[in-house]
Amino acid sequence: MTEELVIELLKEVFFTVFVILLPILGVSLIIGIIISIFQAATSIQEMTLTFVPKILITALAIIFLLPWIMDKMIAITIKYFTTFITVIK
Repeated sequence: MTEELVIELLKEVFFTVFVILLPILGVSLIIGIIISIFQAATSIQEMTLTFVPKILITALAIIFLLPWIMDKMIAITIKYFTTFITVIK
């Protein structure tokens, strides 16, 4: 196994993780901005008002995106297992 192959594999793993996490973090960011605007407009400075909705919406986003996430993870796992088998031989 050469250094170039290891670097290529790690680069693909990091890109896949980025692609998987981007929609989840994006949803959390948008909800956080909406709640911050609401807090600024109403002068409510309660910490749980930001935490609880972000946790709930993020959990819903993970549940909704779970089939797509699993598809991505299974695809990259199968690709790496076949790559490792060819490298070992």
